[in-house]
Amino acid sequence: MHELAIAQSLLDIIVDESKRHGLERINKVRLQIGKFAAVVPESLTFCFELVSRDTVASGALIEIESVGITARCDKCDFSFDVEDQVFLCPRCGEPALELLSGRELSVTSIEGETGEDDDGNQGPSCS
Repeated sequence: MHELAIAQSLLDIIVDESKRHGLERINKVRLQIGKFAAVVPESLTFCFELVSRDTVASGALIEIESVGITARCDKCDFSFDVEDQVFLCPRCGEPALELLSGRELSVTSIEGETGEDDDGNQGPSCS
């Protein structure tokens, strides 16, 4: 299950970014995952919940945007959306070997709280 390793790497990125931006709590993380990236979104979400316990990202919502597969034909230079993992150019019928999209795995945004209210004062805390 490589989703566990991906979840740990994702948490490392989030913790680093939260420190850089002074975030005390992460509420939401948005990801783009290509359909050809071999990542099961439900497994990644489950693994992230496990690895993020007792961290700044504990309880954070993970939003995943699925990115379709797009290829370009080497022969006629036509770009097309790949359906049912058939990499044949619909224009000339030749195999398309150049992948333009579909392998993405990226963090697009992280939302969190600094612990300060809108006036720059420290927000309420619980002990």
